[in-house]
Amino acid sequence: MTWSPYYTGNGIPRDVRLAPPPPWRTFPRHAMAEEFTPPAGLVESVNAALHLRRPLLVTGPAGSGKSTVIEQVASELRLGTVLRWHITSRSTLNEALYRYDALGRIHAQRLGQAGGVDDIAPFMQLGPLGTALLPSAHPRALLIDEVDKSDLDLPSDLLDVLERGEYEVPELARYQDQTVSVRQWGSDDHHEIERGRVRCTEFPFIVMTSNGERDFPAAFLRRCIRYTMAPPTVPLLRRMILAHLRIDIDEGGPVRDLVEEFVARLERGDSLAIDQLLNAVHVMSADAAPDGTGRQEVTALLMRELSRA
Repeated sequence: MTWSPYYTGNGIPRDVRLAPPPPWRTFPRHAMAEEFTPPAGLVESVNAALHLRRPLLVTGPAGSGKSTVIEQVASELRLGTVLRWHITSRSTLNEALYRYDALGRIHAQRLGQAGGVDDIAPFMQLGPLGTALLPSAHPRALLIDEVDKSDLDLPSDLLDVLERGEYEVPELARYQDQTVSVRQWGSDDHHEIERGRVRCTEFPFIVMTSNGERDFPAAFLRRCIRYTMAPPTVPLLRRMILAHLRIDIDEGGPVRDLVEEFVARLERGDSLAIDQLLNAVHVMSADAAPDGTGRQEVTALLMRELSRA
């Protein structure tokens, strides 16, 4: 491989200046609302979810922009910061509603840090779903990411909370004080909860994403507005690359070839993500882009099929 602008492998220390990262790898992270291009039918699905106060279940391959949908909606409708709940096989409904540090409270009492006053508030925090269901003047935005990675029972566990728009915190319902100020998820803001009961006044705008790796119960599906991301086309990818990198593939050249090969591989059944294409375009359009054999090797590295180790 001839492309080695930074690391050469000779072990000799030297000063280097890295080129600016791609826009989607700058930190602190910023929402990609302006760069996202909704595919056909997605706008109608979002509006249906908003009108009907139902969660939107978006299914599609990894890197297809599923989680970016809510960033654009939240930005356009001024719904505030997106609350995020990333699902794993160990995720539970309880942790999404609230977190209670019982051991920390006991430890503080033993050390006398409570000053003789039993205060539960410092050891309680609402989770992302619990915060989304707080009373508010406008809907909050909640992303439930990769819901298909959950335990088999989680989608069914969600049904009652999403139908009624309310939940109880048992520890607060039993607490001596009727009103407790509890910290919200993702901020230092607090909300006063009375008698352990939370009832939403505006149902949140919820986007649930799925990679399509499992089936869901019919009772869960009928309560969602469902949308499946269509396979990317050359025109759609052109708009995405133009938005992200300000590069127009209509001018032809290596970038256009990359896009056409990417679409062709998807049509052949290869498992690829759009962010892989964006990575390759970013590298190949740089001033120090590899050429010849190096170009082929770097492209193969960045566009490696996801179904293989």
